[in-house]
Amino acid sequence: MTQEKSRGAATPWSGRFNEPVAEAVKHYTASIGFDRRLAEFDIDGSAAHARMLHAVEILGAADLAAIEHGLAQIRDEIRAGRFDWSPDLEDVHTNIERRLTALIGDAGKRLHTARSRNDQVATDVRLYLRVAIDEIADLIKAAQRALLELADQHTDTVMPGFTHLQVAQPVSYAHHLMAYFEMLNRDVQRLADCRKRVNRLPLGAAALAGTTFPIDRMMVAKELGFEGVCENSLDAVSDRDFAIEFCAAAALVMMHLSRFCEEVILWMNPRFAFVDLADRFCTGSSIMPQKKNPDVPELIRGKTGRVNGSLVALLTLMKAQPLAYNKDNQEDKEPLFDTVDTLTASLRVFAEMFGGIRVNADAMRKAALEGHATATDLADYLVKKGVPFREAHEAVAQAVRFAEGRGCGLADLKLPDLQQFSPLIGKEVFAALTLEGALKARSHIGGTAPARVKAAIAKAKKNLA
Repeated sequence: MTQEKSRGAATPWSGRFNEPVAEAVKHYTASIGFDRRLAEFDIDGSAAHARMLHAVEILGAADLAAIEHGLAQIRDEIRAGRFDWSPDLEDVHTNIERRLTALIGDAGKRLHTARSRNDQVATDVRLYLRVAIDEIADLIKAAQRALLELADQHTDTVMPGFTHLQVAQPVSYAHHLMAYFEMLNRDVQRLADCRKRVNRLPLGAAALAGTTFPIDRMMVAKELGFEGVCENSLDAVSDRDFAIEFCAAAALVMMHLSRFCEEVILWMNPRFAFVDLADRFCTGSSIMPQKKNPDVPELIRGKTGRVNGSLVALLTLMKAQPLAYNKDNQEDKEPLFDTVDTLTASLRVFAEMFGGIRVNADAMRKAALEGHATATDLADYLVKKGVPFREAHEAVAQAVRFAEGRGCGLADLKLPDLQQFSPLIGKEVFAALTLEGALKARSHIGGTAPARVKAAIAKAKKNLA
């Protein structure tokens, strides 16, 4: 066998070259180690492409039948773990094409008519990402259901709401949890919006300029479930903004998970003692026998940086690329795949973690009684009596300073003590200064009143059903 023929068995372009690819280059440029996860999507795209070629009379019926049969066999081999992946063939596309040709002969060589690996890989990645988005959206909803189950148990549990990590106003613990439900809701919406832009077919753009063959791109789009086609061939093969957009949405999901995990970590600290996390989500220390470390929330918090890094990697990858396709874009897959894997794993364990959270309602209530959490309620009380808010604010600030000097809370002061700051204060003020009174008073849409929170939970459950 001649050198040319030997090289031709390994690469689809070797007729142009006078020497084989160096072994170091071959290993450096190969992507089969990670892009093989696109295999079934590559088969789906190839089958749809072949049927289109037959429909426009480029491919004969016998060739189509052979291609479909061969692709089905390859799919079975891959699923059974019997497919022989060759690093010499560089990528998933060439591996499948060469196996197809080995199985069915010349018909396999005709499959690549009117397409390029450039539009082929762009199609595969979009098919892959579309499925990943759907699975991730389902996992977010599972996390939301777990969150709702915990919230449903604690609509009347009072905790301090914080600003600047200082006690601010009392809130329902369920209300606090529902804030994360809303964040995750927006995450699902962002992913759904991203999916619309992912769901456009690049196939037909060929290498960069389209093809001279009379292809039917809309037929392929319809068969593969795309909502439309990429309208510009240069853009179709060269941009990866859809992957960047997904990674940005994923980074936001992870940021939201990380914020909740940070609170779980803080709340487990004995200085808070608001919650305890089941042992199955924690580990101990190799040297300190008493330790119970919240490893799961800490690791979710840590993996958020990993997803953020993938986003930056893709942005950096694309920032200086001239049109059209460049080999740089081989580097889009590992950050994208890692983002999908990291987010998927994090969401699964995050949803399970809610079942391991045990709430210490007494500790939450005790903390809510500290820091004069109902001071704003006293100011609102005075405003309702006709005092301008700024004057009410000043009067209450002085009352807080007085109570601190006595080492007690506002609700512990005697009525004459309070009246020295405003003669309008009557004995009914003490109802407004209770934690339950503060919660109940905020009975509007989005407020922390238990009745409103229960309604929000019911609405959320209905929307998730």
